[in-house]
Amino acid sequence: MTLLAAATNESLADLSNKLVYASMAVYTLAFFAHITEWVFGSRSKVGRTAAALTAGRAGAAPAVQVRTKGGGTAVLDKPQVITRSAAGTRDVPDGPGAAGGTEKGDLYGRIAVSLTVLGFLIEAAGVVSRAMSVQRAPWGNMYEFSVTFSTVAVGAYLALLALKKNVRWLGLILITTVLLDLGIATTWLYTASDQLVPALHSYWLWIHVSTAIFCGAVFYIGAAGAVLYLFRDSYESHLEAGRTVGRFRSSVMERLPSAASLDKFSYRINAAVFPLWTFTIVAGAIWAGDAWGRYWGWDPKEVWSFVTWVAYACYLHARATAGWKGRKAAYLALFAFACWIWNYYGVNILLSGKHSYAGV
Repeated sequence: MTLLAAATNESLADLSNKLVYASMAVYTLAFFAHITEWVFGSRSKVGRTAAALTAGRAGAAPAVQVRTKGGGTAVLDKPQVITRSAAGTRDVPDGPGAAGGTEKGDLYGRIAVSLTVLGFLIEAAGVVSRAMSVQRAPWGNMYEFSVTFSTVAVGAYLALLALKKNVRWLGLILITTVLLDLGIATTWLYTASDQLVPALHSYWLWIHVSTAIFCGAVFYIGAAGAVLYLFRDSYESHLEAGRTVGRFRSSVMERLPSAASLDKFSYRINAAVFPLWTFTIVAGAIWAGDAWGRYWGWDPKEVWSFVTWVAYACYLHARATAGWKGRKAAYLALFAFACWIWNYYGVNILLSGKHSYAGV
């Protein structure tokens, strides 16, 4: 009976590996579909208009030529695209998305989302198979954590889409980083399924680590929004100053949400998950008390979890202060997420402590 169970667990572990690789193949197809969506979007009227807006003299409102039925051409003055409604803000509408308002672009975008859903389901099945093979929570080492992390990140993105949020522009960046994450996990972090050390045999593994994974995945989405905000804000500033912007950059930036929308998106995502990150640290302290007889011992993992908490707390405070809205707050948000990344990769690989027993 024991041999049969061992053989079954080994088969499930092998199935899990195959499912992870299968999800990578599907995500790769989704990546190319997103690329095609952006390419067709660049050929749309939006892309051509964006290029036209940067033509002409710096600082002058561009003109629009309208061909009349009689063959003549009327020249109309193009109104200013960017105006300010209040100090520090711009009245800029959100772009139409990667598809640029074209039917073909939208078709490929929908295909990309459908492939992303399929990849998510396959990867989630791989996580479940891994859990069944070891009969425990499937995040006992860096490989399992990474696979689950990318699964949750994609799931959060799909949940936002299901809630009718305008986030399809995030798809290409998300799938690119998910493929990078899975590539690192399967190439350098892979660990054969095995049982955990006694200290990890606790229901707190399900609570503490699962919330840490969820927080990291959502923090990543917030960080992606902050990065795009910086690019879009720079683009809007260039237009506002009357500077010439390249056609490629203009075509891409014009299809993204406005800088104000991206700033708000990043802030709301980070603010929503911050309380859960606080709970993650508290849950870890309680688990440490049960496992090691002390709630806090300034272990490297504990220290950097706290540093990450402080960084996000500073960001939320700064974002709520008028003088720190915009680029300064975005830089602080990215620094906070960098602390989270360091806490995962840097601390786990380069530093030693009580959290080092799980292995890579």
